[in-house]
Amino acid sequence: MNINWEMLAVFIAVFAVVTMLGFRAARWRPGDLNRLQEWGLGGRRFGTITSWFLLGGDIYTAYSFIAVPALVFGSGALGFFAVPYTVIVYPLVFVVLPRFWTVARHRGYVTPADFVRERFGSTTLASLVAITGILATMPYIALQIYGIEVSIAQMGIPVEISLIIAFGILTLYTYISGLRAPAMIAIVKDGMIWLVVLVAFIYIPIRLGGFGQIFAAVHQKALEHPTTFHDILPPTQYSAYVTLALGSALSLFLYPHVLTGTMSTNSRKVVKRNAGLLLAYSLLLGLIALLGYVAIAAGIQPSPVYKNNIALPALFAAMFPSWFAGFAFSAIAIGALVPAAIMSIASANLFTRNIYREYFRPTCTEREESNVAKAASSVVKVGALAFILFLPTTFAINFQLFSNIWIVQTLPAVFLGLYTNRFHRLALITGWAGGMVTGTGMVIAQNFNSSVYPLVLGSVTIPIFAAVAGLAVNLILTLALTPFFRAIGVPAGQDATTPEDYEVRPVLGLQEPADKVERPLPVFQPPNLDARQPIPSFQQPMPGLAPSFQRPAPGTRTRNFQQADPITEQSVLEPRVGQYYKKQ
Repeated sequence: MNINWEMLAVFIAVFAVVTMLGFRAARWRPGDLNRLQEWGLGGRRFGTITSWFLLGGDIYTAYSFIAVPALVFGSGALGFFAVPYTVIVYPLVFVVLPRFWTVARHRGYVTPADFVRERFGSTTLASLVAITGILATMPYIALQIYGIEVSIAQMGIPVEISLIIAFGILTLYTYISGLRAPAMIAIVKDGMIWLVVLVAFIYIPIRLGGFGQIFAAVHQKALEHPTTFHDILPPTQYSAYVTLALGSALSLFLYPHVLTGTMSTNSRKVVKRNAGLLLAYSLLLGLIALLGYVAIAAGIQPSPVYKNNIALPALFAAMFPSWFAGFAFSAIAIGALVPAAIMSIASANLFTRNIYREYFRPTCTEREESNVAKAASSVVKVGALAFILFLPTTFAINFQLFSNIWIVQTLPAVFLGLYTNRFHRLALITGWAGGMVTGTGMVIAQNFNSSVYPLVLGSVTIPIFAAVAGLAVNLILTLALTPFFRAIGVPAGQDATTPEDYEVRPVLGLQEPADKVERPLPVFQPPNLDARQPIPSFQQPMPGLAPSFQRPAPGTRTRNFQQADPITEQSVLEPRVGQYYKKQ
């Protein structure tokens, strides 16, 4: 394929601007990037707008722009399971994640494995949750790198060079700026994606003669390939469609990168708002999925190298002017770069907090912890490359579905653990092992070509998503073995959390790093105060003000976790301070 220089020039220009923005992100809302709280969680300071873009970029990835249209293009109606799954997930998010955010903020957790360690008193279970998170994130990162590779290759760049470029850019700016880089770039990236999709959804159907012509072409393909392509979902695929949507919904917010984005917010109200606002991206995903049908009407053919995954990039190259196609490819590449960066950061957090610090260096400093996390983020990307090189890529969506099979096995310990500590830690470990073996075995039986397994029950064959089957085995073992282990006297772990940790209440602020000198806070002189009255300061208690707003006394941290920022929000404190001054 010859290089399209006009496309490439626009792609390089846009990508260079956005990449420089990522490198400059280290100075945005500055903090000490030698601390894991700052490098890996952005200082937990993101508000509604920033976190909306961050979580949107975190969830709607190359999965949306490459994998879903490719599945619709190659298999038809089954690919639309991604739309209902991103709708039903948000009521679950509204209920569960604010509770997780609250306990994580109170206890200073950086990863979900931190929570599991204290909730069930088991370092082994916490390590398994961490390992599962890292393992599940690798094929998801692979999907992002693959999406960047496909976009660059569509402009005529050789495959090997495309892969090296995608890997190198991702590694560099993640290492330098931490979570601030994807947070800042997500704002630009999402605007670009919305623009490209809306233009494509309006402009391309007009060129093809309208949606009537498009659906006629899709129906014709269904008639020509009745066993492999269906324009309307047949009854034989009902169970696969339902379990794919359900399993994906249960998996989504268990991913370390999504929980990292959640913990980076500055209030539980932000989490709740985004549970509603993120539904806008589900509309965007529906439009992107429909472009798989548009590619059929445009006469796009599968690529010898990238198979059906070329559908959307080839459609843009064929129907858009070269300059706008280059802009669209840069949007897709950046749309894959942002979540891949967050995923590698989240995996690095898991390794550093729950493996390196737990087993190798319990006394490591914050600087050492941050440096290890930066190095680990690069190693995770190397593992992701292995999935691209050694697994079939006929449908790139299988990368994400394989990840779902593994990450959903942490649901009993992480999400159900938010509401009960009655599960025995050994039962949770056994259930996790049973679910992992079941789900992975089903995928291996399909030679890694599909995550939907034909389950045979007597004379009936039911196609089912392996993640749901594995989770069912996991829950059965956990529920059955918990009373058994208690009956035979196997000691359960000690729950270090308290009921108050799950409630909204003020907590002590972060302690100052040991290498910083303690300095007194400035005394504030409010206007028009009677000279006979004492001048209030933040070193003295103020009436009606939350205790968390007072400066905490210096002290040591407990366990491996840092005390967290106050949960009481600034919007609540400001009126109280104003009322105090008015009374004076």
